[in-house]
Amino acid sequence: MGIAELSNTEPALRRSWHPVARSADVGAAPHRVLLLGEAWVLLRTGGELRAFLDRCPHRGAPLSLGTCEGDVLACAYHGWRFGPDGRCVGIPALGPDAAIPSRARLEAPHGLAERHGMVFLSPEPSLVPLPEIAEAGDARFTAGDVPAVRARASVGLLADNFLDMAHFPFVHRATFGADEAAEVPAYRLDRDGWAFTVSYEHSFSNREDPAVAEGTRPLLQHRRLTYRYDAPFHLVLRIEFLEAGGSNVIGFFLQPETADSCRLYTTLWRDDLDGDTGRMAEAVAFEKAVLDEDLAIQTAFDRLVLPLERTTELHTRADRSTLELRRVLAELVEAAEAG
Repeated sequence: MGIAELSNTEPALRRSWHPVARSADVGAAPHRVLLLGEAWVLLRTGGELRAFLDRCPHRGAPLSLGTCEGDVLACAYHGWRFGPDGRCVGIPALGPDAAIPSRARLEAPHGLAERHGMVFLSPEPSLVPLPEIAEAGDARFTAGDVPAVRARASVGLLADNFLDMAHFPFVHRATFGADEAAEVPAYRLDRDGWAFTVSYEHSFSNREDPAVAEGTRPLLQHRRLTYRYDAPFHLVLRIEFLEAGGSNVIGFFLQPETADSCRLYTTLWRDDLDGDTGRMAEAVAFEKAVLDEDLAIQTAFDRLVLPLERTTELHTRADRSTLELRRVLAELVEAAEAG
């Protein structure tokens, strides 16, 4: 049956993995996150990551207002206490020896995992695998996190924007776009299940290369760009500098919070900065400036949905990657509806 457009709270997205936090942000204190219009509480007890719906079964109070006492999560409203498996282990109002109702337990997600410095959650059994990023575990690469951003935006449109190459000279004039040609070169697209890759090479002005300032390499150089998309909202761009050497890998992870808000996580993995923290800080700041340029457009959309019906929009040969994004997401929705 399918749907004509994808919103941030499309029920079919419950059958997928979604980023909900950076691993470093989750500790012993309850941490509240929003996903697909629902609130979840994350915490670490006994050295393990746990997640539950952020709602006490007694009166519905947010458990993220509570406290952790060892392995026990205590509700701030009436002090109900819940063990690591979500079962209630104490109700103060009934005394220490009272029987506890069997329904007094917390609801956990079907899947919870950590990958490349992020926490991922799947509310229901996921139809898609949780992707890996090889560079995240490669000692040759240094990671740099761009501060997470919450925005009034569509996760579908943001994924579309990440894969779109035609907007560079116009949206990113102040960062890198002024050096980009308006014509999108021919590129290869390879589909692999719930994922696809796009790759091409082009010339660019490498102002980041120290050898340019030294006069030992020209400003105009070449780079290979390889995009990888994994459904639903996991995107990676690998930029290989062909003359200067080295790579810049950009991970872009989108968390659909509510109908009109989402959270964006961006991480860089670089093997060409020689461990220089100052240069990494500059790279992170530059990526944040690029993201701000994108958000100036994305947050101005009136309707926060991604059209999935092909005839709703006009498409050109430069839109192959973003058209494939719509195709994959439409298939994901159909698969979820089919059970």
